[in-house]
Amino acid sequence: MRIDGFAPPFGTSVLGPGRLVGENVYELPLGTRPQSAFLVAGNATGLAAAKLRIAAPPSLRRSLLVVASYDDGLVFHDAATRAILGVLATGGAPSDVALDASGTIATADTDGATLTRATLSPWSVSKVGGVVLGDELAIDPSTHAIFVTDRDTEGGGALTRVTPDGTVTRVTTGETAEGIAIDALRHVVYVANSNDGTIAEVDARSMRLVRRFSAVSRIFSLALSPDGALLYGISNESASSPFGRSGSAVALALRGGTPRIVARSADLGFPLGIALDPAQDSLYVTDEGANVIDVLDARTLRSKRAPLRTCATPWKPTFDAAGNRLYVPCAQSDAIDVFDARTLRRIAGAPFPTGSYPLSVAVWHPKRAPR
Repeated sequence: MRIDGFAPPFGTSVLGPGRLVGENVYELPLGTRPQSAFLVAGNATGLAAAKLRIAAPPSLRRSLLVVASYDDGLVFHDAATRAILGVLATGGAPSDVALDASGTIATADTDGATLTRATLSPWSVSKVGGVVLGDELAIDPSTHAIFVTDRDTEGGGALTRVTPDGTVTRVTTGETAEGIAIDALRHVVYVANSNDGTIAEVDARSMRLVRRFSAVSRIFSLALSPDGALLYGISNESASSPFGRSGSAVALALRGGTPRIVARSADLGFPLGIALDPAQDSLYVTDEGANVIDVLDARTLRSKRAPLRTCATPWKPTFDAAGNRLYVPCAQSDAIDVFDARTLRRIAGAPFPTGSYPLSVAVWHPKRAPR
């Protein structure tokens, strides 16, 4: 709960279900039926009030989009209509969201030390402490462990693992851990250390640092080829920024000794996020400065076509193979842009509004019975 117009201390009250914990957290018990609540806060300076509509848990029969909104929490949309179904306020600032096929959803507080974990079936929400300054997340499909990059903890970047039973394990990876990619078949997690230009390779089972190898300056986002042979990375730099160097995309070969760069794109404006479409051999790279999406050949990293225009400050893109859609959160536009991955045309109704300052999108499709 945020109050604009006056500062604490203030008195608070709830009319309806739930309770206020401390001065700024409104908490609802699980199983609360859909209804309304009225929140009131006031002091000698002013009075504030808000009416909330309590929504039912997301339906398992519809495809969902879950958006990490830095200012609001997790925003749930119907994937077909893009309508907002509800908001799960996490009490922190999410910078990423992960969602696996079982319906487990995870996000971390990039300004705090808490991970929020939810499940779709049955609907439940829980908190896990000890996840410090969480940045990007990924869920291992085989073990259902949640992996989170920590930008800074105890003087260095790290990787945190949260197992289904809530056990938290952390390993230092380098300076300022940002991007993440999981090779589930080989039980390996790759972490981009943006401030030392290296990538850490971590054993997902033992949480032991296997090796750290050089990549490119300001290595930021990562994507892994389906066979685990190529790791793609983004150098988050711009010639017009304080770094004074142009950014680029690179491909590193991971087999046969020390990983090495085998392809590099031409100079890019200010690249940030990355998504891989293996079927089309396409690599999508968002440019936070020019508000475009570069479409690169995944084998050569040469441009395949003119960049796609999008909304303001595109962040972490998501490729949805099941729906053949490319989702692009635009932080400054408070919107999600959507493209058909086969035609690269914007779909009808996009970009559509979402929560404030969206940074990531996760997609969930209901399991379909075999024919």
